[in-house]
This record gives sequence, structure tokens and C-alpha cells, in this order.
Amino acid sequence: MLTPRSTLTRRLLAALDATPSRIPVLLGGCGSGRTTVLRQLHDRVGHTASQFIDIERTATTPERFFRAVSGASPFPAAAAGPATGARAAFDAALALLARARTGATEPATFLLDEFLELRTFESFPGLRRVLHDLVESLASSSNRFVLTSRYTARALRLLRDRSARFEVIHIPALTSDDVMDVLGLTAAAAAGSGSAAPTGGGEDPAFTARAVQALAEGRPAYVGAVADELAAMREHGGPGTSDAISALSALMAADGRISRLCNFSYELRLHRARGYGALKAILEILADEEGLTLTEISLRLQRTPGSTKDYLSWLEDVDLVTSRQKRYSFTDPLLRLWVRLRCRPTAPVEDDIAREIHRYALPRLPQVSEPSYVMAAAGGPKSGIIEID
Repeated sequence: MLTPRSTLTRRLLAALDATPSRIPVLLGGCGSGRTTVLRQLHDRVGHTASQFIDIERTATTPERFFRAVSGASPFPAAAAGPATGARAAFDAALALLARARTGATEPATFLLDEFLELRTFESFPGLRRVLHDLVESLASSSNRFVLTSRYTARALRLLRDRSARFEVIHIPALTSDDVMDVLGLTAAAAAGSGSAAPTGGGEDPAFTARAVQALAEGRPAYVGAVADELAAMREHGGPGTSDAISALSALMAADGRISRLCNFSYELRLHRARGYGALKAILEILADEEGLTLTEISLRLQRTPGSTKDYLSWLEDVDLVTSRQKRYSFTDPLLRLWVRLRCRPTAPVEDDIAREIHRYALPRLPQVSEPSYVMAAAGGPKSGIIEID
């Protein structure tokens, strides 16, 4: 999925090779490709010169975290001191990150995926400033680091006024050219299995790529899901790649891949925030109508503007909503579509999904001289989209 991102790879390598090295911090939402980029970088730098650490899976207790990291490390053990007790174990982990060297005594490279999850340790005695301690330790080390997080607002707040070594990089969305490459890879696989190529039948691959990019908001996980669904449709004798709307409709069904991705993002972020029930209510309000002000939301929520402002700040803290000119909207438009479909007393029927997909897709599709694409996608029951006057 990330083969077109050579510019991003070059930027990361340039940051690591600088003197002194900079510390790239990759920020992006669920499905934006942070972990994939980090694993590709791990392969590029080499497994004997770098260590990939999945913080989200290993941040249990400081003691177990230290044992897990040191036990899997390709580097000779650093002088870390005793690791008995939460504070000592965390200090040992920091020492390992800061002082480890390769077998050739070169600076080690650590790739820390979801580094903000170390915040888990702040519930242990003596560990009230875990993330601040981490940032200060990394900034003063001669080793090389790349960090990632899905929580943009929290990361930016943590790194504000910190060392200039930290270089924030927002993961870019896939362009239409990137999407064309993804669809081309899918087409090659289909051709290998005997299926027809996606550009046959007079279809315009550039337009198809623009349509998929617009509907998926350029997010790699969504683009990949649509590309795979289009390939499956071709294998079963369905329409060609131009019918991206039908593919999106299938993917937003109860067991659809994008529906599951949205459910994961929704639950994960809400559980990382405060005020679970009230926050869900605000998301439902914004799913009905975006661009509302604080006052408008508080009236619909039937809560005071003060408490509503707190709720909105908690949603912003986990990047579920974004404020522009004091008006609030979903950060991820497809997640908003999912909330409209799924946060209701009963599961949506096929016509409900078709109507909401049509409402979402129509303003996003690229303009063409002939309306046949939109009419074909939106006009008949075979496409899963109902016509709206």
C-alpha cells in the first residue's frame, strides 16, 4: 500500500542521517499507514541496526515492558542498572533506549510504534511524568529514534516547546496517482488469476483512481479495502473498477471491512477519552449535522455550554472531532457515515445504506463531462444505490 511514498521514506532517512539526528514523529489516524511505514523503515535500516517496538502491545507493567524490550533487542545489553520495582524498571528501559549500541558500536535505531501508550505507566508509584521523562531522555541521547502515534492532538501538546530534535510529520493522504498504483497492483494480481484487467471496457483508470481517492479520503486502509472489493466484484462478474460506490456500499455493511475499521476507531478513541456516554451523544449530533457551534451543540445535548465545551475538548483530544472557526465536525468523514448508519436502535437495511452512501459520495465524486458514471452508480438496485430526486 505504501510503495508510492518514496518522498516520505527519504524524509525519514534524511532526519535519521542528519548530524545530530532528528527524531521524526509520524502522526496520523487509524489506517493512515504509520505502522506500515515504520516496518518498511525497519527493513530498510536493517534488523541488526534497528529495533521495532510495538508499545501498544508491550506497555503492561514497567517490569514486563523492560524484559520484553531487552529480551528481543538485537543490541548488546546496555548498562541499565537494577530493574526491580516500577520506577527502576522504567529507568532501565530508558537507559537501554538511550545507551544501546550496535555490534559495530554505532548508534542504535529504535522505532517506537504508538509511543504515547507508555502513558499507561503513570498509574504506577513514582511514575507521574512518564512521557515527559521519555521525551527528555530521547532528546539527550545520541541514538536514533522514530516515533508514531494515532493521537495527533496529544502528541502535539506533549512536544510543544520541546527539543528541536523532534520533527513532526503528518502522514499524507494517498494521491490519485498513488491510488492508481494500488489499483494497478490489484489488477495485476487479478490478471494473474485469469480475471480481466480493470481498465478494460473503455473505463478511464485515472477517473476511477480519483473517485476511489475521494470516497476513501486517501486513507490507505480505506483505499486498500475499496481496491480489494473491486477486485472481488470483477472475479464474480460484477461491474468494473468504475463502480467504486457499489464497493463502498458493500464495505459499509455490518460485516464490511470499512465498517469494522470504523467500529475499531470509534470504540478505541472513545475508551481513551473521558465522558463515554456524553461523547457518543455529541458524535450522533454531529453525524446528523456538521459545522455546529458550541451553543448549538449544547442546546441539542441539553447540557450547559460549560460542560459541553469540556466534552468537545475531550473529543478533540482523541482526534474524533475538529474545530474550524469555532464550528465542529468529524475528523474522519467515513467515520461520520458509519455513525449515521450504526448508532441507531436497529441495524440499517440495504436501502438505508444505499441512501447514506449516495448522500456521502455525490459531492465527493470528481466531475466528468458525461453523467453516466454517477447515474450508473446511483441509479439502479444492482449497484446498491437508490435514485434521489
